[in-house]
Amino acid sequence: MKNEITAILREKAPLKAREIARKLNTERRIVNQILHANDSIFVKDANDQWSLRAPDELVVEFSFPGWLRPDQFEQVLNACGSPLDSTCARIRFVFPEGLNILLEAAARLLALCNQLIYEGKSVSLVLPDIKVSAYLNRAGFFDLLDVEVAVVPSRPKSSTAQSRHGQTDSLVEVAKIDLANIDTNIPHRLREAVGAHANEQRQMGSILSELFHNICEHSSSPIPGFAALQLYKRGADPYVSTVFSDNGTGIVGTLWPALPKETRALLESSGKDAGVALIEKIFSEGHLSRLQDAARGLGLKSTSDYAEKFNGSIVVRQETFEVTLTYRKGEKKFSHQLGLQPLRGTHICVKFYLTGKNAAR
Repeated sequence: MKNEITAILREKAPLKAREIARKLNTERRIVNQILHANDSIFVKDANDQWSLRAPDELVVEFSFPGWLRPDQFEQVLNACGSPLDSTCARIRFVFPEGLNILLEAAARLLALCNQLIYEGKSVSLVLPDIKVSAYLNRAGFFDLLDVEVAVVPSRPKSSTAQSRHGQTDSLVEVAKIDLANIDTNIPHRLREAVGAHANEQRQMGSILSELFHNICEHSSSPIPGFAALQLYKRGADPYVSTVFSDNGTGIVGTLWPALPKETRALLESSGKDAGVALIEKIFSEGHLSRLQDAARGLGLKSTSDYAEKFNGSIVVRQETFEVTLTYRKGEKKFSHQLGLQPLRGTHICVKFYLTGKNAAR
């Protein structure tokens, strides 16, 4: 009967023992005996109503076969609830054997782990597959992962990202964006890596440079941001994936308070979520700046203009939603997803597809 009581309280709580007994068509005395005998599962409040005791640990398990994509990452978070908002003091991320992880998903995981540590939670990362751990090490994931995060079975003893730094143009290792000491060489390294595989190096380089400086401008976080790049050349559509991540206020959080009331009213009446409408306006029209300077606010608009000249996409992940700009044959299309679990800051992924005229000869 313990399982039946658990199911009832999971559906609706708090309830008095007599209400639970009525649902089970049994005596209240029997229900009370079970409730009091299992105080590690059930808890009673001051009104003698019973609920399920909150677990001490939230387990976030990624059980997808093949490659873990960002949409699957978000799907798992939505299923288990927000690690950042959880009442659990301990958060455990579990990866099974045989699961690979795309750079885009790894970037979100890295940001979330660091944010959880900053919030005072205990975090562990279970990586039983040595191939996944080796890839994350080579990509520089562990170099920026907070030292307080426990890695199971163990954190790599040395960094292959550092020992083999810059030895391939198919990977730009995770590079820290420290607002106190900004490394302006990062956009140059990204541009060179893209140029090794794609034409239009100058225009693509402009996109990467603008997104880098956007992270610097909108972060305002004590947790360092980062950028990285990975070439995926297998499959029918090889592409370069570039990620930019910060853990701070983010684009919407920075710009929205500085917008004129008239602009906010227009965005709120657009029929879309106001944050989504703001991101779309930034990439379509520009002229939005937290400094109220008409000459500023064109950088991301220029990024969008450059991106229209090749097949690719830009995904902008904000705290609880993301906007995707897809470019095909010179046409731009917006889509979005609402109701994501909280992740502070702005997380951008740019994909350059290398088929056709975009591929370097």
